[in-house]
Amino acid sequence: MINSQSGPGLLFPKGGWENDETVEEAAAREAIEEAGVRGDLVKLLGFYDFKSKQPEGMCRAAVFALHVKEELASWPEQSTRQRSWLTVPEAAERSRHPWMQEALVTGFSAWLENWSNGGGCVDRSER
Repeated sequence: MINSQSGPGLLFPKGGWENDETVEEAAAREAIEEAGVRGDLVKLLGFYDFKSKQPEGMCRAAVFALHVKEELASWPEQSTRQRSWLTVPEAAERSRHPWMQEALVTGFSAWLENWSNGGGCVDRSER
């Protein structure tokens, strides 16, 4: 997770996607830009709606489990972002937004339990 630039609590790397990229490509790009990590998206955990700071109102986030394979020594938002490695309960407790807590507790925890029981192969068809 990464620190918020505008207040307390931690966030997932997130952002919009460009017209020429998929939501998966956007998620991988945001992980590099904001958290300085590279890896494989292994599972779409779900879609979560939240209120935007912008006047447009509501947004929808696609949340993925990322198998991190590389921590970058430098990354684009390094001067304003700090990454933190936490357990799922710690991450949920320190999450800034309730929808992120829900994604961790329901989406990620369910995927992790399934993976731990042998069902964790990377299945790209589920995205």
